[in-house]
Amino acid sequence: MAGTFIDVEVAEDVRGDAALAQKLEDACPVDIYANRDGNVEVVEDNLDECVLCELCIQAAPPGKVRVLKLYDGTALESTG
Repeated sequence: MAGTFIDVEVAEDVRGDAALAQKLEDACPVDIYANRDGNVEVVEDNLDECVLCELCIQAAPPGKVRVLKLYDGTALESTG
């Protein structure tokens, strides 16, 4: 379930990447990502706390994490 203003998409092929899960958890200042037993978990209750800092985009491989701005239909993402 998306937040009111923000949603996050993590590519299915990296959800089980323990190293990425920890990088995302460490990078996010508002705890949107959690490392749950080596899996990337999006903490839905925190989605609208996103400050659009792009630290998660920088921590993830290109194209694997998208921050969707529901209020204007745009997204933050790295294309490589």
